[in-house]
Amino acid sequence: MQIHPTAIISDRAELADNVKVGPFSIISGKVKIGSGTTIASHVVLGHEHGELEIGSNNQIFPGAMIGGPPQDLSYKNEPTLLSIGNNNIIREFVTINNGTVKGGGATTIGHNNLLMAYVHIAHDCHIGNHVVIANTSNFAGHVTVEDQVRIGGVCSFSQFVTIGKYSYIAGESAINKDILPFSMAQGSYAVSRATNKIGLDRAGFGKEEIENIHRALRFLIMGQRTVAEALQLIEQECLPSENINHLVHFVKNSARGIAR
Repeated sequence: MQIHPTAIISDRAELADNVKVGPFSIISGKVKIGSGTTIASHVVLGHEHGELEIGSNNQIFPGAMIGGPPQDLSYKNEPTLLSIGNNNIIREFVTINNGTVKGGGATTIGHNNLLMAYVHIAHDCHIGNHVVIANTSNFAGHVTVEDQVRIGGVCSFSQFVTIGKYSYIAGESAINKDILPFSMAQGSYAVSRATNKIGLDRAGFGKEEIENIHRALRFLIMGQRTVAEALQLIEQECLPSENINHLVHFVKNSARGIAR
């Protein structure tokens, strides 16, 4: 380990042999950090009552506060969790809070994500894999972000919304309903406006499948159809595929309603 002499490390912390901790960083409470993870200067990890697990090969930049207590008045110092996977880049002054008992007890961050400066992720959020979140976007509690989502800067997410996989959220959007997978959403409040064709192409989707997804999304976001009518058309007009099945399941199980 490379621990700067000015760093303060909890006696309950478990650090892999090749973890690096920079000047004036503080690790509090029960914290476990995997191999190859680098903690820059002036980072605060964990708190006295919570648990924090950080995987391998993460980069955490100066000023970040990771694993702080949830900003929830119902929190009474229960030993809740923040779990972070591997190969994440967490930039300057990002804040990520532990979960709450009423929200399931855990906040989770997956693998290969980029959280740019000043992003805030509140209690009980669940961020998937290969997600990019631009500067100063803020997530209220209980938000779920599926895999491969791209989020612009200065976006705001209400509690309990779900952001579908491979979607793109334009900057300065405010989200108060669920965002359809594979779509591009924008506005205050945001609605899905188009298919994220460029994102799907870059992700390696074939031309036929992109058109298939596009056809399904048009049924949902164009015209004056009800959701039930759109789902019926998707079943009749779209080729069956894993992605179409995911889209239909997402719509049928939306608790907050679809932003369309």
